[in-house]
Amino acid sequence: MKDTDGGLVVIFGGRSEIGTELATRLAPGATVLLAARGADRLDEQVAAVRAAGAAAVHTYEFDADDLASHGPLVESIVAEHGPISTAVLAFGILGDQARAETDPAHAVAIVHTDYVAQVSLLTVLASTMRTAGRGAIVVFSSIAGARVRRANYVYGSAKAGLDGFASGLADALHGSGVRLLIVRPGFVIGRMTQGMAPAPMSITPARVAEATARALARQRRSVWVPRRLGAVAFAARLMPQFVWRRMPR
Repeated sequence: MKDTDGGLVVIFGGRSEIGTELATRLAPGATVLLAARGADRLDEQVAAVRAAGAAAVHTYEFDADDLASHGPLVESIVAEHGPISTAVLAFGILGDQARAETDPAHAVAIVHTDYVAQVSLLTVLASTMRTAGRGAIVVFSSIAGARVRRANYVYGSAKAGLDGFASGLADALHGSGVRLLIVRPGFVIGRMTQGMAPAPMSITPARVAEATARALARQRRSVWVPRRLGAVAFAARLMPQFVWRRMPR
């Protein structure tokens, strides 16, 4: 029996702060699946989502970097719970820029998780959800990808690639019944950025999740968080290169 009366929400990266915050906002009446490494250690996240009103909460083991597992995992989820209403890609790593500049394996690891793995899972989800003819996919880009900075060009380049891929996929899904939302946050204060000095217009995972939930409800194609960051990104594209290369993270 499939417990999908309130819709099926799947968070790929169920341990992430933004993913958990968004799950609690989409939880009321829904079946929520949290997919992450160490799925048996998601008690805190499961409790938060259940307390937010989810009809049911399940966990799945998910390794984003294991590309071969993406298809079977999505197939298993749909077979057990029915069509996915909302799929959220909330996984990613920041990596160490200084190390990545001299360690090619580390540079590739960042790009693999933040771009290659996302492309793989997005392709699987788009194909699966297109067949069902409905649903929404959420992708997290970043201000770092709007114009790649010298200070974090490895991570920024992965986000730039992801943003471009997601934009094209959104066009490809037009008319299929499946929507894709690209979320472009600024500096997020959380575990990933712990120890780093917050940048101007910094935000919290809760604020990103709130803006994302609102954009989903309004069927938006993209959203900047905060909204004024879009104007900043536009201005950044006009900045001379000799100035831009000195910009901090």
